[in-house]
Amino acid sequence: MTIELRAEDLELARHIRRGDTVVWGQGTGEPLTLSQALVAQRHAIGPITLFLGPAFSETLRPEHADRLTFLSLSAIGTQRRLVDAGVLRLIPGQLSDVEYLFDSGILKSDVVFLQLSPPAAPGGEYSMGISNDYLKIAMRRARTVIAEVSDRVPWTYADAPLDMGRVDYIVRTSRPPLEHSTRAPSETDNRIARQVAALVPDGAVIQMGIGAMPSAILNALHGHRRLGLHSGMISDSVVDLIEAGAVTNETKPFDRGVNVAGTLLGTRRLYGFAHRNPALRLVPLSITHNVELLARIDGFISLNSAIEVDLSGQVNAEVAGGVYIGAVGGQVDYVRAARRSRGGKSIIALPATARGGKVSRIVAALSEPVVTTARSDVDIVATEYGAAHLRGISMEERARRLIAIAHPDFREALERHARAAFGPIY
Repeated sequence: MTIELRAEDLELARHIRRGDTVVWGQGTGEPLTLSQALVAQRHAIGPITLFLGPAFSETLRPEHADRLTFLSLSAIGTQRRLVDAGVLRLIPGQLSDVEYLFDSGILKSDVVFLQLSPPAAPGGEYSMGISNDYLKIAMRRARTVIAEVSDRVPWTYADAPLDMGRVDYIVRTSRPPLEHSTRAPSETDNRIARQVAALVPDGAVIQMGIGAMPSAILNALHGHRRLGLHSGMISDSVVDLIEAGAVTNETKPFDRGVNVAGTLLGTRRLYGFAHRNPALRLVPLSITHNVELLARIDGFISLNSAIEVDLSGQVNAEVAGGVYIGAVGGQVDYVRAARRSRGGKSIIALPATARGGKVSRIVAALSEPVVTTARSDVDIVATEYGAAHLRGISMEERARRLIAIAHPDFREALERHARAAFGPIY
């Protein structure tokens, strides 16, 4: 039986034990009333672990490590300050593996916090609202599930109804969900976007990341037609693309006519579009990141980014200057799905330089001992200077093609390295 609790009466020490692991929704799916209460009451609760997805709230700070252990697969958003303070424990893993990790018990989920929207009518279904990624699987092994139910959270369609029989406690609020705005794309972002858009045919089904460059790419696709969407996260820019008439989802072999995502990462504009919209469905990682499923989509295009790419095609999307700032995330899942799709393409897009043009991001060798995506998986790399098609291409020719899309100021040094590495045949 589900018990209702008042927010002002929350005593989380009654429900969370010392040594527990607590899980809540990633990004804007964080149930702020519950998460903030946990931080405020952490001394009464005792030492516990928090499993976190990408975070964009101000809830967690390094000083909270006096009672909280932070565990995550990413260092995205406000988690960067936890990394900088040395208090975030990182798991190098692919998102497609997360549900298995919870289901098998490798990752603990003793207590799960949900953010839900209430039924539209008495007796109706509650909705996962903003995030439906790994939480339902985490609930299977949870001892306690507490849901924050807010009438300000959009009611969204899902792959299956939420089993409210697994929810032990409900806290009702009218708190608006967290919002996340993307910075405006730069001219470099827009130049890269034009290169990428030229590689995307009409009728393709696309996956994209979150940020200024992905937004620029979506903007550059406004003139396309019959596109489909199947992605882990979507932002406000997706609404613009749909309203431009570019997206119909008509070419999909399944989920035809439906935009598919796992998490909404945007503002009220996106939430308003998503609310009770049957043309958008939020689904778990077992669908958004399922390589076998995605490979069945003809013309599946994955759009991801990187910190640096070396002349053999190896991709580092995690570490810069010795600091972990990214994630493996879903990049490898989507790269492999696109390569297996008939007519599919995997595109890694990045600016040619960093630090105001002082550092090349096309490099002779990765500056960090981290390979996110192996050179054997890489298909196309794009910068503002063009696109290098690497699939089925020799090492020497890969180097030539990647140097051609590097910033001109760094090409000579990269060519010297290539000649030293490959000899006269370069």
